[in-house]
Amino acid sequence: MADHGDVLRAPGAAGAGALTLARRALLAIAALTVASGATQLVAPRLVLRVVGGDVGNASAAHFFGIVGMFMVLFGGLLWQALRAPVSMPVPVFWAALQKLGASAAVALGVSRGLFSPLALGVAGFDLLSGVVALWYWNAVRR
Repeated sequence: MADHGDVLRAPGAAGAGALTLARRALLAIAALTVASGATQLVAPRLVLRVVGGDVGNASAAHFFGIVGMFMVLFGGLLWQALRAPVSMPVPVFWAALQKLGASAAVALGVSRGLFSPLALGVAGFDLLSGVVALWYWNAVRR
């Protein structure tokens, strides 16, 4: 049986372009995560309104702000790991897990009627971000 491990192995010279593209995409994702998290931290009701959440619920706004704080932290962690002079795969792995978890949490919130279906765009973006981050992590961890 053929070995299919090559699919997730670090790319050679031919795959260096894909690795650079993924790194640049992840830097943009990190910056967007910091910016959107900071917005959510300081104006949680605004973001709740955009995703169709309950803007009148003080507890929801408070906890949404806390989530924003963690978005800033994980976005900053990813940015710093990608900008480091040496390879730092562990923070990329944890940022990938955060993105995948956020995607699942938002999708669950939509299915429970807490957010509008418009929020599925956020979930999809986080899912794609998590997959790209896992691919990049796997490519640089060796």
